[in-house]
Amino acid sequence: MSQPVSHQNAPQTRWTAEEARRVYDLPFNDLMFQAHVIHRQNFDPNRLQMSKLLSIKTGGCPEDCFYCNQSAHNPTGLKASKLMEVERVLAEAQQAKAAGATRYCMGAAWRSPKERDMDMVVAMVQGVKAMGMETCMTLGMLSLPQAQKLSAAGLDYYNHNIDTSEEFYPQIITTRTFADRLDTLDNVRMAGINVCSGGILGMGESEQDRVNMLVTLANLEEVPQSVPINMLIPIEGSKLANAKPVDSIAFIRIIALARIMMPTSHVRLTAGRSNMSDEMQAMCFFAGANSIFIGDVLLTAANAGDDRDADLLKRLGMQAETVAEESCTC
Repeated sequence: MSQPVSHQNAPQTRWTAEEARRVYDLPFNDLMFQAHVIHRQNFDPNRLQMSKLLSIKTGGCPEDCFYCNQSAHNPTGLKASKLMEVERVLAEAQQAKAAGATRYCMGAAWRSPKERDMDMVVAMVQGVKAMGMETCMTLGMLSLPQAQKLSAAGLDYYNHNIDTSEEFYPQIITTRTFADRLDTLDNVRMAGINVCSGGILGMGESEQDRVNMLVTLANLEEVPQSVPINMLIPIEGSKLANAKPVDSIAFIRIIALARIMMPTSHVRLTAGRSNMSDEMQAMCFFAGANSIFIGDVLLTAANAGDDRDADLLKRLGMQAETVAEESCTC
């Protein structure tokens, strides 16, 4: 059985869009073989990182992301809420740990956090860390001082997806720029926090847009330690409510390409798993996806659910990673 290896000093490859597209277009079996070999060289292929995501502040976001039911611009019927109390967040985290989660992610529907909320956010990070879990936050855009404050609190990961290619980006968001996204990732990296950044498939983008998104991520000054790949969940009332479903083979190809381009990152199979067959998920795991969110809800959308996940992993002979194993592959 393959064992995780330390790769903190692994050299970074610079990718061109043309090189990445050639890999993406390989015959499917060749692409899968290459991705799986690379996956085995860096991770135990029979282990999955289990994370839990909690919405600590839901709805009312001023951004106009066309896909999101939490945007105030989209009449989806979702009621906005205030920031959750720290005690409730920590109680939810304790339940997640009991269910097998080793990383706890907290998300707020903000353009960026206000200074008046930072003390509560810091307390959440410190409380979850004290439980022995890795911590992750997604709070919108961050200034460098805000990132440094979260780093001092012990935050392990900050999630800020680039969503799609720079070329397609203006077709789905107009209230912040692609450069704004990259600036936040730079602030997170400079503060010493691990970067979690990926994108969404199924918003009307081309296959080349999907490839270009991965090129952007792989060519950052430091490759993201975590790369979530989402399949769009069309939300009634959003501008993408009638988006065409993503072809499953095309989705798996992107998972494989992400593994090849970012060999040492956790590639996370994220939103949309509730609409994926067990066979599609199994192919994604073979292609290099090695992280999922557990539970019935992912922020405000449906998730696969613990019972279905447990059954699938049992049939595949896969097990959950431990925190110690995760620390070997970051």
